[in-house]
Amino acid sequence: MEEVKETGILKKVIFQDLGAMDYAEAWDLQKKLLDQIQEIKAFNQNLPVCEQTVNYNFLLFVEHPHVYTLGKSGKQQNLLVDENFLRQKGAQFFKIDRGGDITYHGPGQIVGYPIFDLEAFSLGVKQYVHLMEEAIIQTLHEYGIESGRLDGATGVWLDVNLPGRTRKVCAIGVKVSRSVTMHGFAFNVNTDLNYYHFINPCGFVDKGVTSMEKELGKKLDFEEVKKVLSTKMQQLFKFEFADLPD
Repeated sequence: MEEVKETGILKKVIFQDLGAMDYAEAWDLQKKLLDQIQEIKAFNQNLPVCEQTVNYNFLLFVEHPHVYTLGKSGKQQNLLVDENFLRQKGAQFFKIDRGGDITYHGPGQIVGYPIFDLEAFSLGVKQYVHLMEEAIIQTLHEYGIESGRLDGATGVWLDVNLPGRTRKVCAIGVKVSRSVTMHGFAFNVNTDLNYYHFINPCGFVDKGVTSMEKELGKKLDFEEVKKVLSTKMQQLFKFEFADLPD
């Protein structure tokens, strides 16, 4: 194992752009990385800093094929069609262990999975979610889209003060296990919004969804948006990117 050269807890984040990946495969990878972080934390617990192993955090970006996920507190009735219909549409469905209700992932959407040790970042869960939202808000601002937060709901929204027009551009749902996070955000860039017709997104029946493409009237450079967003996250969470160790 690599030894810590500096003093104190390091905030080193390994960024991996996984490209297109099946939902189940990405879920398994998240669980593997979460277990790894927890194991190294336990190994380091009673060691002096000079003998501790660097505990890397991870930021994964991925683009899923059509899939719906239902959080542990979600309601099945917010899926408005049966699973046979989903199969006909080429979509999968998973009940998963994050908070929140039902959401959609698909092509043209940046799905972000931070696997972060919140103790290393000196963050509580609410602060962590707030910073994720802020990274999306600042990214949208770079493209001339003004957004914000909606009281009583996570995620990033447009026109929050205009009843009947409020719409979500980014959903957030997380799991935190012994201070280590998994799951994360789903940010609509060039997303096909028709797939939201089959659900009550995040359990809401009175609010819409949108994408950067819909708001701007053109497709975005997907890779460019990912670069802007990863930079915003680095600035807000105050970490340094690290190379994957050999």
